[in-house]
Amino acid sequence: MAQSVSPPGWPREVRPPDVADWQEGALSWLLDQCPPDYRAHEVLRRHPLVIARFAAHHVEAALVGARAAYAGARRELGEHVAPEVLDSALRALEAEGARLARTARAVALVEEALHGSRWRPRLN
Repeated sequence: MAQSVSPPGWPREVRPPDVADWQEGALSWLLDQCPPDYRAHEVLRRHPLVIARFAAHHVEAALVGARAAYAGARRELGEHVAPEVLDSALRALEAEGARLARTARAVALVEEALHGSRWRPRLN
């Protein structure tokens, strides 16, 4: 069997595709990206493709929300909090936006793998 490869952006918590039982770890990781109440639904725990699609929507919505919060923060909070608080809040949103963008990419990669995509090692 060929060497199992993960592409850049693959979540560290998930074993590479083609490794035995990688989908179990992928399912658990995908559930971690969703609201905790999703774990209460058996259909979501039993069908990795379903939770992958729902996780993609959830993470994307969170990213849209973070961007909207950033865009409106000065207008919405400028008169209510000190400038240093607002600056700190904006830095926190920048960091959260970057994390969410990385997570969105990772979710997309896991979903691709669940659909059968595989990656090959690059020659240097």
